Amino acid sequence: FVIIFVYPSLFHQKSCHMDKKSNKLADSVEYAEGHSFLCAVFEVPNEGLSAIISDGSQTGNWIPSQAFLEREEEFEIVMVPYEEVESVDDIGPSDDIAAVVSEKGTITDGSEGVDYDRDGDSDEDGNGDETIPSIKTSSKSGIICRRSTDEAYLSQWGKDHFQKQYLDYGVKTIWGWDENSGLRPCPVYLRHCVLASWNSDNVGCEWSSVDDENGGMCYNSFLDETFLVDRKTTVREYLKQFREIMTLEPPEELKERYGG
Repeated sequence: FVIIFVYPSLFHQKSCHMDKKSNKLADSVEYAEGHSFLCAVFEVPNEGLSAIISDGSQTGNWIPSQAFLEREEEFEIVMVPYEEVESVDDIGPSDDIAAVVSEKGTITDGSEGVDYDRDGDSDEDGNGDETIPSIKTSSKSGIICRRSTDEAYLSQWGKDHFQKQYLDYGVKTIWGWDENSGLRPCPVYLRHCVLASWNSDNVGCEWSSVDDENGGMCYNSFLDETFLVDRKTTVREYLKQFREIMTLEPPEELKERYGG
């Protein structure tokens, strides 16, 4: 999987895309051969998160609850394998548990769910990449919200809901933005993601500059392995071109949610 700023989320309803129609994308993950990413994982109770079809030994199929589907309505919610990283050699400071996400997987334990932080970063299944941390635990499975399709959204939620959430705001597609669309990340949300990845490695230390390559493995992974919709431009390259993004403040009503 790779992280791409590829879909408009609901920023058109939140007045945080800085009044530029091209600046409205949020990030999602999609399958891409040879890619993976580094992220934070959270162990959370399944209550409210999933509805498990159990065979009595907690090995049944995991399916998302209706509330979870409504919260992440644009996405396909799936289980994928990841490798846990507990310590790092010569990469950067990090006290948090991180994970490397690869391809497809099935749940093996119905007692807990693991949710990925999409404000994170990217790198593959541990094969030959110098930036992959050197110490991992055995592979586990966790929940991820990945790219879906407009067709799946319409099938799940109907035309009236799509009209209300998107068409009424002039947004004609959720997942139909291709490499040549010219769309850019929502600047306030991009700033939030950068600060979140920085804070995962540098608790209590204030972010300074996009030129700082010593921010830690999650931070550098997000900047160097997350791409714009063109699938070529990295977040670091984009921020060096548009440095003013990191000076922007979210609207007052979104400061807590999009404050990093």
